[in-house]
Amino acid sequence: MPNIKSAVKRVKTSEKRRALNASQKSALRTAVKAADTALTTTEVEAAKAAVQTASQKLDKAVTKGLVHKNAAARKKSRLAKKLNALTAQA
Repeated sequence: MPNIKSAVKRVKTSEKRRALNASQKSALRTAVKAADTALTTTEVEAAKAAVQTASQKLDKAVTKGLVHKNAAARKKSRLAKKLNALTAQA
């Protein structure tokens, strides 16, 4: 445990940030997984909505520094590719 007052405060704030980042990252992973499962079904509209939600969450995560921008772009690209295949099939 730190002795200096500023170090004590830093420990508290970093713990708060860690918890917040963990919950946001978990929500992001859930949204991406939901989009992925929606793309396996034949319902195009539900899949479009799920991909759009996941895309928005990925963009927000990039601005907050949770995910690297290239990783987010890669995930969005893969989801869009699957969505395009699904719409072409329907």
